[in-house]
Amino acid sequence: MSNLNVTFYLKLIFFISFLAIISAYYFEYILGHKPCNLCLIERIPYVLSLVVILINYKFKKKQKNFILLLIFIFIFSLIASLYHFGIEQGFFQESLICTVKDQSNILSKDEILKELQNITVSCKDVTFRVLGFSLTTINIFVSLLLLILLTKIFTSYEKIEK
Repeated sequence: MSNLNVTFYLKLIFFISFLAIISAYYFEYILGHKPCNLCLIERIPYVLSLVVILINYKFKKKQKNFILLLIFIFIFSLIASLYHFGIEQGFFQESLICTVKDQSNILSKDEILKELQNITVSCKDVTFRVLGFSLTTINIFVSLLLLILLTKIFTSYEKIEK
């Protein structure tokens, strides 16, 4: 891989991450599919990757460190997606992550009653599928693909520098 290719691949990862975030918001706000808490957590690595790649262009000399950081980000993404997939398939029981909501702004009994009427999306319920795959399954494939690509970039980075 040449340095030009590393730049190309980082731009590709940026585009994929941006597309993932835009798609998630499209499914939520345009199509009306409410995400569960794990779905929301699975968005974090994509936002982080956007930030890391943008910072990378400012500090080009530390590029290998940023690539390593991206590897860790997508390891987290893969683990979170696999855990969510396990819940969807019934391999794991739902944890507190799936049921906890931010209750810090509820002050009155009327607000508490109103909040109890809101339906919480279960982590085991698949509300949207693409070609028969849940979004979590697609996220597993995307995270794994990006992880493999970043690992390849990282391991061949020394050859680029010489």
